[in-house]
Amino acid sequence: MFDWPSIMLSLQLAALTTVILLAIGIPLAAWLAYTRARWAVGIEAIVALPLILPPTVLGYYLLVALGAQSPLGRWWTDVTGSTLVFSFTGLLIASILYSLPFAVQPMLAAFAGIDRRLIEASSVLGRRWPTTIMRVVLPGARAGVATATVLTFAHTIGEFGVVLMVGGNIPGVTRTVSIDIYDDVQAFDYAAAGRTSLALLAFSMAVLVSVYSLQRRGGNRRALTRWAM
Repeated sequence: MFDWPSIMLSLQLAALTTVILLAIGIPLAAWLAYTRARWAVGIEAIVALPLILPPTVLGYYLLVALGAQSPLGRWWTDVTGSTLVFSFTGLLIASILYSLPFAVQPMLAAFAGIDRRLIEASSVLGRRWPTTIMRVVLPGARAGVATATVLTFAHTIGEFGVVLMVGGNIPGVTRTVSIDIYDDVQAFDYAAAGRTSLALLAFSMAVLVSVYSLQRRGGNRRALTRWAM
């Protein structure tokens, strides 16, 4: 009924992307929320770029950057004996970059909403910055972190353009559920495409309900609205 290998590959890709982006996104979002550096606006713009950049454009540049003729691609081939493009590792790198704003921006909005007096009080008490993040900022921004987690996972599940450009369509290696739907349509198997699309539609609706529920519970909708602006 469903192409389970493609579904499982998509779930694995989404889970790894989410974990890595949380590890990267929390310190990055905290820095962007509290830094006074003027050039931080440029970093924030770079982080948000995948929101407006066509996926095929980002996929093309990643294909060039990860390809066998690039310094990174040659180094990877020398070390591992395999290429980055058309591999799960390349797919993971592409997914991390493509989903970066969906992880960083909800947390950035949530961190910016934390009462600065609490952070200043933690500093006065002699707490180091990592301790302040763990004990003051993160507990107060739970809704934003949860939103980032849900959106990153869901966004990765639905990736198509970047996935196809960097990973291709290799069953069991880079063939995700979105590519499976595309293949079914190309083969005029609309019944199979319809079943998988309906499952993704239900999943997307569940994600939105979860996100709005988290925002209501957190009492702050900025963590959802700012990243979409």
